[in-house]
Amino acid sequence: MKINQALDFVSGVTETPDAQDGSTGQERGVRARERLLQEATRIFAEKGYAGASTREICQAAGQNVAAIHYYFGDKAGLHRATLLRPIEMTNEALAGFDEPGLTLEQALRRVMGGLLCLPEAGAPPDLEMRLFLREMLEPSGSLQDIVVQHIQPVHQRLVDLLARHTGASGPDDDLHQLAFALSAMVHDYCMSRPFMDGLAPGLLHGEGATERVLDRLVGYGVALVAHERTRRAGPHAPAASKD
Repeated sequence: MKINQALDFVSGVTETPDAQDGSTGQERGVRARERLLQEATRIFAEKGYAGASTREICQAAGQNVAAIHYYFGDKAGLHRATLLRPIEMTNEALAGFDEPGLTLEQALRRVMGGLLCLPEAGAPPDLEMRLFLREMLEPSGSLQDIVVQHIQPVHQRLVDLLARHTGASGPDDDLHQLAFALSAMVHDYCMSRPFMDGLAPGLLHGEGATERVLDRLVGYGVALVAHERTRRAGPHAPAASKD
């Protein structure tokens, strides 16, 4: 293993066209890191963590194997970075969804709009979604830590938002279920577009298709929250979680 890594180091690409274009070292470094992330996302999505090699990723990105160590530490660090990047971008898109001054409809529009990705007609799920599907099929162990650190806090904010809008005294299991249902409705459009096109050809095509989907999802979400509010007004309202 160490011999192969040494051979990779001396035979890897040490110069790229960027080095001759007048760019600063920092600019070249940013581009090199981005290329590694792009190619690693594609290859990890296609082959999984175990099936992908650092040599293949670096050759595709036009980088020396040492670049992975420099930017990400090791293969596991690179894999973690590919999983984390779309989550960080999504979290940025969700910023402020639980501001107290927003109506429920406005809050849900921010949440669902931040989560919604509608691939082009006939296109498979995007690379990031395929990467996560691959990770679910062949777990590498990288995702659990990311879920705890970067997804759980946002999920908890959504549960707290739902508690406010359903009259709950605090978070409970039913509100977690409601949060799962709301996000699952959106995610299905990201993962199931090929099936949707087959079941209802043309429905999701044309200008404004994403906005029409979002309008419907927000309406469905408001209805689900209203149902939960009504249910809680009955004699069998759930008790608040001790968490």
